[in-house]
Amino acid sequence: MEKTTPMPQGSDDNRTFSITDLAREFDITPRTIRFWEDQGLLFPRREGQTRVFSRRDRTRLKLALRGKRLGLSLPRIREMIDMYDTARDESSQLVKFLDVLAERRAAYERQREDIEAVLEEIADFEQVCRELLAKEDAVGNPEAKNFAG
Repeated sequence: MEKTTPMPQGSDDNRTFSITDLAREFDITPRTIRFWEDQGLLFPRREGQTRVFSRRDRTRLKLALRGKRLGLSLPRIREMIDMYDTARDESSQLVKFLDVLAERRAAYERQREDIEAVLEEIADFEQVCRELLAKEDAVGNPEAKNFAG
């Protein structure tokens, strides 16, 4: 869960964040942040061996994590973040985001239907097993009594 008070350095306009600050704020590991950097989504500057992240990097990380939570692929996350960087008006960005959300909703609805079908099959198998155990119990099979509990 995101914390609302990051541990920034500098003034509001020039706020910077260490990898530790971002990891703590977003409750992720520094390794996760380095992964997003390796994927070309974050562009920290270096001060010696230390990564210094800008407000832009923080926003891009936040958007990447949201995309991941929605189940978006890495290329789709990159596309959405790049749109955020280059959009002159928000309407085209919002329309594209609505399309992405509709795709994800449809995928999750299909998953839900699949899960419900599997749960129904499990319930059917459980019922058959209970009926078989009851028949075994009726004939006097002691293992069936122990198994049926």
